[in-house]
Amino acid sequence: MTKPLVLLWTDGAEPYARAIAAAGLGDRLRVEIVPRAGTPDEAMLAEAAALLSWGPPPGTLDRMPKLRFVQALTAGVEHWLARADLREDLPLSCARGTHRVQMPENILGALFHITKPYAAIAADNAAQRWTRRVSSTLAGKTLGILGLGAIGAELARKAAALEMRVVGTKRGMAEVPHVAQVFGPEGTDDVLAQSDFVVLLLPATPETENFMNAARLAKMQKTAWLLNFGRGALIRDEDLIAAVREGTIAGAVLDVFRTEPLPSNHPFWGEEKIMVLPHIGGLHPQRDEMVAALLVENLQRFVDGRPLSQLVDREAGY
Repeated sequence: MTKPLVLLWTDGAEPYARAIAAAGLGDRLRVEIVPRAGTPDEAMLAEAAALLSWGPPPGTLDRMPKLRFVQALTAGVEHWLARADLREDLPLSCARGTHRVQMPENILGALFHITKPYAAIAADNAAQRWTRRVSSTLAGKTLGILGLGAIGAELARKAAALEMRVVGTKRGMAEVPHVAQVFGPEGTDDVLAQSDFVVLLLPATPETENFMNAARLAKMQKTAWLLNFGRGALIRDEDLIAAVREGTIAGAVLDVFRTEPLPSNHPFWGEEKIMVLPHIGGLHPQRDEMVAALLVENLQRFVDGRPLSQLVDREAGY
């Protein structure tokens, strides 16, 4: 019997191929590698049973009759769910959980940037200028996390170790360790009103489009900061700019945007109280190895006939 074909359609596929071989799956699966900008031949498309990809050109999935599951390389899958060729019965697994370590650390880095004067001190160093500066503390402050998933829960654990009080929202309102109050989505305004820092970790869905608009920004404290490490579409850009200019909130740190790279003429660049990060939140030197571990787990489940891990809920959108 012909072994099922795994198509690794991405650049830098070597960690994925190595992980498959190291797991002993070479005797049960075939592996083909195609660069991200390349095009698999028709035989590969016709035979592929599993696909790892950032997202092939429109219509490609219609030419893959044996495809039994797709492994996305990202946690957010709105670009996959928007595809007309994504069959309803085709399982889609996302890279949920692979950012658990690096994303909270980058968010904490942003919090330290807001509260500690190291950027100003670096400028003082360049000017050979001695200026004593006083930093504010994170201890005793309230951190609001909108989206208490795997990343949010890990951020809460680390923030609690810094003596921060953590509140947040989560579907189902299940208790989350190190979180003082967990609200359902309807409790968003309560989180906004309590928090010194609000972190957005929500997925991109029709319900979260323009989630942070003028009305919700007005619910925040005037001294509060907004940090977006979720999706660019969560914020109505013009409302955030107005809120910062008018003093509705103190400022914002943004790692994700509607268009990336952020265009050079976007008004975010000119705002003193808005820091633009070049989408660094999920980057990690071993990121491919982390996603490869998930791919291998799912391939093992696939050949054993077991349910896949980190399946996307089509209705929820993540």
